[in-house]
Amino acid sequence: MSKKIYFLSDFHLGAPDHAASLEREKIIVQFLDEVKNDAAELFLVGDMFDFWYEYKKVVPKGSVRLLGKLAELSDAGIPIHFFVGNHDMWMRDYFQKELNIPVYFEPKEFERNGKVLLVGHGDGLGPGDHGYKRLKKVFRNPVSKWLFGILPPVVGMGIAHYMSRRSRAQTGGKEEIFLGEDKEWLIIYCREKLKEKNIDFFIFGHRHLAIDYRLSNTTADEKTGSRYINLGDWIRYFTYAVMEGDQITLRSYTGQEQKIIRS
Repeated sequence: MSKKIYFLSDFHLGAPDHAASLEREKIIVQFLDEVKNDAAELFLVGDMFDFWYEYKKVVPKGSVRLLGKLAELSDAGIPIHFFVGNHDMWMRDYFQKELNIPVYFEPKEFERNGKVLLVGHGDGLGPGDHGYKRLKKVFRNPVSKWLFGILPPVVGMGIAHYMSRRSRAQTGGKEEIFLGEDKEWLIIYCREKLKEKNIDFFIFGHRHLAIDYRLSNTTADEKTGSRYINLGDWIRYFTYAVMEGDQITLRSYTGQEQKIIRS
C-alpha cells in the first residue's frame, strides 16, 4: 500500500458551542482513524482550536478525543506537523512535550516526493488586511502573552471566548465566496513568491474556502505548474488535501466536492 501525506486545517474546536464542536470533533477523529494505516505524514495547518492559551501548568479543557487520537498516531510513528493559526497562536510547548508534534509559527518549506511545498496557515500574508497585521504583532508580542497569562483563567478565558464568538467561524456567518485572482490576497502572495523561487504547491488554510487554483502568468509557473491549495475548513466543507506520489488532490470527507473551487 502506497503511503500518503494528509493536510487539514481550520477545525475551530470549541465553536460555536460544546455540542456542535463535539459533533465535528468526532467526525475529525473518525477521519484520522480511517487514514492512519496509509498515512505517511500529517500536516495540521492552523486554527485547530477556536482559542488556545497555554498557562505554565494548565491547558484549555476539551478536545480530548482529538488530542488522544493525535497521541496515538504520533506514538505509532506517523510524523505530525502543527502550524499555529490566528486563533491558536498562543501555543507554547505542550504539543512538543506531550505529543511529540513540532509547532511552527511561520510558513515553512518542505520537499516531498520531488516537489517543493510551502505550508502555513496563511493569516497576514499578501497585501491588505492591515488592521489584522497590526493586531497580530500585538498578540505575538511576549508582553501581551504575559499580560494575558497573569489574568485569572476565568477572566482570561471569558474574554477570549467572547472575542471568538464575534469571529466569522464562531458565529457561522455567510459562506465565503471566491473574490477573483486579483483580489484574493493569498493568490497575490503566491505570485510574488514565485518571482523569488519555484514552489510547486502553496498549501494554506485561514480562508474557510476550499480552493485548488493553478497559478499562471509567470515564468516560474510555466516551469513548475505551481498550484495554490486552500484547505477550506471542517465547519462547512470538511475538506482536506492528500499527496499521492508527486500530486496533491483536494477532497471533501463529506462528499461536498462540488463546493471546491478549481481552476
